[in-house]
Amino acid sequence: MKLRKSVTLAGFKPLKSDVLQGRTGSKVRLREKKLGDVRNDYKWQSDAELAKLDAAPTLIMPFSIYLLDYATEIHRPVHNRYPLAVDTLDGTHIGNCTCYDIDEKKSEAQLGIMIGDREYWDKGYGTDAVNAMVDHVFSTTAIHRLYLKTLPWNVRAQKCFEKCGFTPCGKMNRNGYEFLLMELNREQWEKLKNTS
Repeated sequence: MKLRKSVTLAGFKPLKSDVLQGRTGSKVRLREKKLGDVRNDYKWQSDAELAKLDAAPTLIMPFSIYLLDYATEIHRPVHNRYPLAVDTLDGTHIGNCTCYDIDEKKSEAQLGIMIGDREYWDKGYGTDAVNAMVDHVFSTTAIHRLYLKTLPWNVRAQKCFEKCGFTPCGKMNRNGYEFLLMELNREQWEKLKNTS
């Protein structure tokens, strides 16, 4: 996804044609979303198990309508979202990582991740993608706090986020679901970077 040149969301800037690699020895690259991602994203959003992990409804719209909406989002990005694709180092699109609900006044954003390709589950790809996004956000923007929500029973996701430095900070209810809230601020990230 390309952000318009005039758009800087708390310092978020386009990745241009290059990719963002995670830390040394990383397994993934983050890159801008492109229209070629549409089939994977449609498949993943239509998957009932993935939807359950995200407490989201399973997508049921026809692909043709989804494609139109997708193309519009690619060409006219929403100002408070920063979606990136997660690729393996060999260029296989395996998921997505997004900062959304970006609030410049509060200097915070919510983070979301989905590894849609099950072949890459439980192998460290999600952790590497979250670390790459966190490093990118805190290294290149004015964002001070990243937070996320996960379902209390999704222990795999919680372990991933804890490995990346996120700590529980409360609970919330939304749309009939209870969520565990987790957060990571810039100072905590800097301490983690200095000790690793």
